[in-house]
Amino acid sequence: MYLPPQFAPRDAAIAREVIRSHPFASLISVDDDGLPFVTQLPLHLEEEGECLLLLGHVARPNPHGRYLRERPKAKVSFLGPHAYMSPRVYPDLARVPTWNYLAVHVVVEARVIEAFADKDRLLKHLIHDHDPAYADQWRSLDEDYQHRMMQGITAFELRVTDLQCKVKLNQHRPESHLAMLQAYECGNENERALANWMGRLGLG
Repeated sequence: MYLPPQFAPRDAAIAREVIRSHPFASLISVDDDGLPFVTQLPLHLEEEGECLLLLGHVARPNPHGRYLRERPKAKVSFLGPHAYMSPRVYPDLARVPTWNYLAVHVVVEARVIEAFADKDRLLKHLIHDHDPAYADQWRSLDEDYQHRMMQGITAFELRVTDLQCKVKLNQHRPESHLAMLQAYECGNENERALANWMGRLGLG
């Protein structure tokens, strides 16, 4: 990730918040031809002391499961709120448009999960994250059915070995902040989310 120092947040909790609030990630591995292979999927974040773990799964026919077995090192990208920024926010005219966003990129080491109990724990985390009302229904399903469903996925734990977080909100151009904030506050969902981050970070 290209990360100018003005866009690198000092608070490590920001990266964890972006991951949890935007868990639909891009998992990137190298395929057999040496090209990037990308799968979009939801991931669950767990913290074990200073260590961060991401839990997820793909369909068993997806070759990504094999790539993770053979080449466990991979990258994961999370994209938070993002929106266009008009040069009209500047008091002078000699400016260009840009795009503001929050993003997290992590390097991970993958471990494929085989045991039924560990897969079940992983799925329950994802159910709790996205559809907690479904938890009772999953628990009530026939155990043979659950086992068949588990056999249809490749589940994995991704241990984070390196993390970069980028918060690009035009921090280095304070003359634009008030107009940016006003524009984003009355904009779409992404723009309002960026306005909220500007307020939290004291911009505008």
